[in-house]
Amino acid sequence: MTGALRHARIDFSDTAAPRSLDFDDLYHARAGAYAQARHVFLNGNDLPHRWAHRPCFVILETGFGLGHNFLATWAAWRDDPQRCERLWFVSIEEHPPSIADLHRVHAASPRPELAQALLADWPPMTPDLHRLDFAGGSVSLLLAFGDVQVWLPQLLTQVDAFYLDGFAPAKNPQMWSPRMLGRLRYLAAPGATVATWSAARLVRDGLTNAGFDVERRRGFDAKRDMLTARFAPRYDLAPPAGRRFGRTGRTGRVAVVGAGLAGASTARALAMQGISTLVFDRAPDVASGASGNPAGLLHGVVHADDGPHARWHRAAAMRAVKILQPLLDSGSIAGRLDGLLRLEHALDLPAMQRMLATRALPPGYVQALGAVDSAERAGADLSVPAWYYPAAGWVDPRTVVRAWLAHDGIEVRHATAVQRIEAATDDAWRLLDADHRCLIEVDHVVLANAHDAQRLAAALNWPLQSSRGQITRLSGSAPGSPRLRLPIAGAGYAIPLAEGDLLCGATVDADDLDPETRASDHARNLASLAGLIGHGVGADPAHLSGRVAWRLSTLDRLPLVGGLPDPICAGHLRQDQPRHIARLAGLHVLAALGSRGIAQSALGGEIVASWITGAPLPVGGALLDAVDVARFDARARRLKTSSP
Repeated sequence: MTGALRHARIDFSDTAAPRSLDFDDLYHARAGAYAQARHVFLNGNDLPHRWAHRPCFVILETGFGLGHNFLATWAAWRDDPQRCERLWFVSIEEHPPSIADLHRVHAASPRPELAQALLADWPPMTPDLHRLDFAGGSVSLLLAFGDVQVWLPQLLTQVDAFYLDGFAPAKNPQMWSPRMLGRLRYLAAPGATVATWSAARLVRDGLTNAGFDVERRRGFDAKRDMLTARFAPRYDLAPPAGRRFGRTGRTGRVAVVGAGLAGASTARALAMQGISTLVFDRAPDVASGASGNPAGLLHGVVHADDGPHARWHRAAAMRAVKILQPLLDSGSIAGRLDGLLRLEHALDLPAMQRMLATRALPPGYVQALGAVDSAERAGADLSVPAWYYPAAGWVDPRTVVRAWLAHDGIEVRHATAVQRIEAATDDAWRLLDADHRCLIEVDHVVLANAHDAQRLAAALNWPLQSSRGQITRLSGSAPGSPRLRLPIAGAGYAIPLAEGDLLCGATVDADDLDPETRASDHARNLASLAGLIGHGVGADPAHLSGRVAWRLSTLDRLPLVGGLPDPICAGHLRQDQPRHIARLAGLHVLAALGSRGIAQSALGGEIVASWITGAPLPVGGALLDAVDVARFDARARRLKTSSP
């Protein structure tokens, strides 16, 4: 979606006013970054008064810079006894500062505890929308690394206050162009405000043309004037028929069907936004399906074109690590996220290095290693190069599900099968059991029950595939069993468990319904293991333990995420893109996570939760299109209209 990133080049020769070497302009006035943030952006948007007692308040900043505006806003929110319940701060930055430069900038911060929290959570420099949570999840920073021209049209949120920051229009005209300023109208909530230090004519005209009433105010320090504005369009913008993410002020009751990774993640994400959920599962315990395996891998991918698959799996893996690492540190879940190797058979090491250089992916996310270095890290005889993911590894999904469902506000009803869902009113749904008795009536339903989601949704055009997978547990005392230091993935995988055993697998057999473990499949897993580590293991397949589960995936290998399409509106115009597909109010899905359930569930659950509550979406519009459950309806519509 955006090109290779590059760190900001900063001149610190004037310690009071760092200068950008890329734009030949100051980051802030010499009178002080915090003072400027309070005068221009907080006071200019009538904050903190405007967020008082509100459940949610969203700020969008067009240039994160060195982070002073965010820190000043967080400080004002923390100091305000009448603050909003949740503060969302969305910011775009084309040239992120390095962590070393950030430490230098904030060494003498007036709010050192806030600055240190930001530095401790600073994300790797990948062209993604990074979410950082503070104050127990009450303050969230969504940090988009890349060009504002690319990111601004991609943001899916409703904004209460705009911080138009960035280098001077004469130095950085693209950020202040009429086209960019015109985009604000599509993001502005009713009564949204704008503040900016610039009083340039093109900024005034751009805001006016976008539907804002503009006012001059006294500027900060040497600046005579600044601008503020309030959204007051002369005509209403007709919202699209499809995805709508505006806040309604009423979320209501939510039921989640399925207590595996998908359901638990969605319930957790809703709980983090203060929404209580009731989770139903037909099994007597949670994580009874594929989520019940004793271990699963968590890592991203690298593709030469950095297309939707690579971007989705990278964003999902990084978000999962961010959520799961604190649980690992506290001992709440089992696993290790301190490195993983994925073997590369198609490319040699120079080609892998060229690919990384082209994409400018940081070493904190992925590195290309030769066979010798890979073997040393793994503790195995590897013969090919590998992608090394330093912040990846494995976790026990059973412990993850239990930890996520332990949040306050989540109730789980075990051994309760949802047989049917029916509309109760225009905006409510009724869940029925096999005897047609009503289990509950709710405003929102999330189908997170894997193979059964399509039946409950009455969906006819999801190209799904169910695959039987068998895993094998190998004792660490088995002859030839390797003592791996890290998990290895490739044609199969090998995970060194904490007990010294090795988990390997998994077989993939489509449309195979056999629930019993098979010695022949253990033999297949041992053969895959030998291919990974370079030698065979002396174990009798007939005496090995394992587990069988079924994984659900789509034919395009991306999950089903979002609001379910409304079949009644299928013939309406502009139904050829997922974002234009009309939705059934209150009915959502998160399913078909395939073999990457641990990573995909974390981000997928947060997307569904934000879809329900109207909070900012944690991915851009193009990436949401790629995983949107309505993409198959849109493709069918395109094929229909293009047929002779």
